[in-house]
Amino acid sequence: ILHPGAMGISVAASALQSGHQVCYASEGRSDATRARAAEHDLRDLGTLAELCQTCLIIISVCPPHAAEDVAQDVIEQGFKGLCLDANAISPQKAIRIGEMLTSAGITFVDGGIIGGPAWDPGETWLYLSGPEIEAKRIADCFSSGPLETSVIGDEIGKASALKMCYASYTKGTTALFTSILALSEAQGVRPELMAQWERDWPGFPAQTESRARRVTAKAWRFAGEMDEIAETFESVGLPNGFHAAAGDVYQRLANFKGTDEFPELEAVLDALLTPN
Repeated sequence: ILHPGAMGISVAASALQSGHQVCYASEGRSDATRARAAEHDLRDLGTLAELCQTCLIIISVCPPHAAEDVAQDVIEQGFKGLCLDANAISPQKAIRIGEMLTSAGITFVDGGIIGGPAWDPGETWLYLSGPEIEAKRIADCFSSGPLETSVIGDEIGKASALKMCYASYTKGTTALFTSILALSEAQGVRPELMAQWERDWPGFPAQTESRARRVTAKAWRFAGEMDEIAETFESVGLPNGFHAAAGDVYQRLANFKGTDEFPELEAVLDALLTPN
């Protein structure tokens, strides 16, 4: 697996629970990644070169901006097995990566993960599209773990398209609501807005505040995902400006990366209103 981050380690754990050996390469990884891998008994092969020579299947779970670089690294190490890209990327990028890999003799399956880290059954889905037999091989890797799988077709890019459509709402609206809170703060009407929201939709203000605070830990990663969604909208002639702006919202919150606790709402709004 490339790489066992917060999401990747849950994918790895699901494969382990399904009876498979899971390996990773510790070279260049952070102490936090190494600790996660050790906690879940992943086999450390040290280098990417050794991993590519040893493993039959490689699963890429990384930030969207790094997906093509990871694929290129796998190609350069001479891997010839089956590769799943499970990243939050546009279908166009999934197609490009697929063409890169297949040209190098690597079998490719497109994937999209919907949900948080896969620790509980029924909460996280891995959608797959690509050659039927190979997509089924990937699904079988998670036959007994909490990660749910669904093969939705043989067209590369279809799984990524579904991920883009789903995240355009979930993460897009979080960016919108957070921006609205910042606007109301700047205009001095946040208490009144929250009161009106509560009249119209009981519980909505608290939900919105929670989403604004909780998203900060992953905002650095979501910024790139919004760019992928914007590209997906543009590819079919739809306006892409909303998600391009959402990417800017998340980029302004990127400095919260690595914080152990969710910041107070005032800190979130200040980060939006006074970007570095």
